[in-house]
Amino acid sequence: MQQSPEKEKNYHEPVMLAECLEGLNIIPDGTYVDATFGGGGHSRAILSCLGEEGRLYAFDRDGDALANVPDDPRFCLINENFSHLKSFLRLNGVRRIDGLLADLGVSSHQIDEASRGFSTRMEGPLDLRMDRREGTTAADIVNAADEDELERILRLYGELPNARQMARAITKHRTENAEQGGIATTGDLKAAVEHLLPRGRENKALAMVFQALRIEVNGELEALRQMLEQAVELLNEGGRLCVMSYHSLEDRLVKNFFRSGNFDGEVKKDFYGVPQVQLKLVTRKPVTASDEELQRNNRSRSAKLRVAEKI
Repeated sequence: MQQSPEKEKNYHEPVMLAECLEGLNIIPDGTYVDATFGGGGHSRAILSCLGEEGRLYAFDRDGDALANVPDDPRFCLINENFSHLKSFLRLNGVRRIDGLLADLGVSSHQIDEASRGFSTRMEGPLDLRMDRREGTTAADIVNAADEDELERILRLYGELPNARQMARAITKHRTENAEQGGIATTGDLKAAVEHLLPRGRENKALAMVFQALRIEVNGELEALRQMLEQAVELLNEGGRLCVMSYHSLEDRLVKNFFRSGNFDGEVKKDFYGVPQVQLKLVTRKPVTASDEELQRNNRSRSAKLRVAEKI
């Protein structure tokens, strides 16, 4: 059953839709991948650019996305992590692609569904899993990790300057509330760290705490690394990679990989000094949302789109 446009918009309004389509430079009979299907907005737009021979394969590890699958014989949704891009495409008989789009943001549906635990505004279980088939939740981590490990997560993935104090506050709060289940909900986590949130920037700092735990729970940065390395192998010459990121950790990985083919950002050269790169930049600087889109869709404000082409 095809998702209605209104329901799709409620699930997740696609960010920079026109810019993504332009970046992909779609050929009608090509084979494409939407690595982050979500509500299906980007996928439907890609399908509208494809002819009868064109094909689109989408990935999403969140089972909720299955409800949004379009009724189109040219489309296939793979309910798996995009870190397994190459193997699952091969299972579907695909060895080469002409383009890949990845919108790395959390969907509006995930944020607005209190039971998922992604929102700092709503009370719910401290879950934060993209794939609820996987075992470890954010609650498991904050109740089991020692202070050093919590500091590592908060400093590395949340870039929080007071990560040590927050880690100490979390371990203290869970100990004091052990009989009530420790830190089980989003509200429990907020209560543990709220006295450490900088005045005037409480929401931003709390969002960084949730971001850090979400990245840890889902292994997001490692999955991104694996997907990018596999995608460039799969691309045909002239094929495009379009990646939209929402925080500096993701954007740095994408920027370095597009420029140098590795995540350190250092271009390797052969014996003759020729750069050993497989991609050329289509966008020298990241593309950001227009003023009109920023007014219409608040969640586009931090999005950065980078595009590169296979040499």
